[in-house]
Amino acid sequence: MSRWDGIDEFTAVAEQASFSAAARRLGLSTSAVSREIARLEDRLQTRLLHRTTRRVELTDAGRDFLARCRRLIDERDEALAAVQPDDQAPRGLLRMTCSVSYGERFIAPAVNAFARQNPELRIELDLDNRLRDLVGDGYDLAVRFGHLTDSRLMARRLASRRLILCASPDYLARRGAPRDLSEIASHDGLIGSAEHWRFTEAGREVSLRPTGRWRCNSGAAVLDAALQGLGLCQLPDFYVAEALASGALVSLLDDQRPPDEGVWAVHPHPRHVPPKVRAMIDWLHESLAQRSPA
Repeated sequence: MSRWDGIDEFTAVAEQASFSAAARRLGLSTSAVSREIARLEDRLQTRLLHRTTRRVELTDAGRDFLARCRRLIDERDEALAAVQPDDQAPRGLLRMTCSVSYGERFIAPAVNAFARQNPELRIELDLDNRLRDLVGDGYDLAVRFGHLTDSRLMARRLASRRLILCASPDYLARRGAPRDLSEIASHDGLIGSAEHWRFTEAGREVSLRPTGRWRCNSGAAVLDAALQGLGLCQLPDFYVAEALASGALVSLLDDQRPPDEGVWAVHPHPRHVPPKVRAMIDWLHESLAQRSPA
């Protein structure tokens, strides 16, 4: 009996939440899948799954074991792929994370197109504004912005994004436009997830903490508040490009705009980039070059 016996079956059942669906995915009978998992639990002397007539749920031990099994299976599959010809299609599980708004607008469409062309690849795309620990949480790839600080990660620049200070014509008619950075403090700031706004002054980067009576951690909500004349906002270009083009918003202090931020693909494999990760990064680079606003 191999120490691997039951691991593929357990992982499939956990991911499908169904013995029959897992059996179809693995090309086995439902009874064979159930038997292998029972043997695995006997060897571990630990219950991994709660089984009822209507559903399958992971135990606490099962949830922890699943994360470890996924990594084992991925590393096994990557090791096998590494000695196969380079033209092998990406396969296995690819776990990714990105911020919500950018992910919905740019990353998810690109990932969906990649998935359509690579049917042997399973993808989990986690859209979350929290900065996830790629190594600890078992992610293969993340899309991040600005300055990168985690030395455990390798990075490739995919695109750029620009931060733009702007307001509606209605607000500016009532309050006037700031002529320099010192006047921003006297305006109503629409505060999003960033505590500070970034600018360039006399050739160096500076940051200001905006003040105002309105705050929300959603860029779309900040944009709506600006369109309704509630104050100044600083948002990435993809949020405001359409409103600027139509005149619904007016760009301010363009000569003091901060340097463009990098959009990065980062991954926790400094020595060997798995083929599925390398292929996805190449795809995202090409896709974002076509989609990102100028």
